[in-house]
Amino acid sequence: MSIYWIIFIGVMVLSWLTQNNLKQKFEAYSKVPVAPGLTGREVAERMLRDNGIYNVTVTCTPGQLTDHFNPVNGTVNLSEEVYNSCSVAAAAVAAHECGHAVQHACRYAPLQMRSALVPVVSFASSWVQWVLLAGILLIEAFPSILALGVGLFALTTLFSFITLPVEIDASRRATQWLQTAGITSPSNHAMAVSALRSAAYTYVVAALGSLATLLYYASFLLRNDD
Repeated sequence: MSIYWIIFIGVMVLSWLTQNNLKQKFEAYSKVPVAPGLTGREVAERMLRDNGIYNVTVTCTPGQLTDHFNPVNGTVNLSEEVYNSCSVAAAAVAAHECGHAVQHACRYAPLQMRSALVPVVSFASSWVQWVLLAGILLIEAFPSILALGVGLFALTTLFSFITLPVEIDASRRATQWLQTAGITSPSNHAMAVSALRSAAYTYVVAALGSLATLLYYASFLLRNDD
């Protein structure tokens, strides 16, 4: 079996394990209430105020795992189950998304870099699979097409790795604030930390998977040079 297939299978298994672990933790922590009885919306609004941010609105968005911060229109968007829940899981997610709002307000460098790459990565993501397919089919005659595809995929991989410090820092800001603001207590603060750490692992696995895929396509170029 090729070393690349071994890596792919390993990443797929690791991804399944991290996603399953994350799902189990959030299901469990969604049943644990926070001491003040605040909903995700109230947690988010309080964290924004405590950080001197008054130009960001907290909204409810349909679906699951749809929570995100939108710097363009200045909104922290929480999924329905987070927006209305008084659980540790909801508080952790709400605070994490507000962590991104705090990053934006203080011009956190990795976030600015990621935001600057969004238009480029969006373009690359739209074309990369087609360019890679054409490059592999025409590698003998036009190896430059595959090189272009590898370059486009490298941009998406770079984006995945730049995302890591952004997500980890947002979780760090969230857990610190949850504790100092008294949202979590000594009995459940470790749950919030654990939930956000598990969420961060999914980004790590995604970045490693992107890197493995990049190396796989780059191997076609190396073999062609030989």
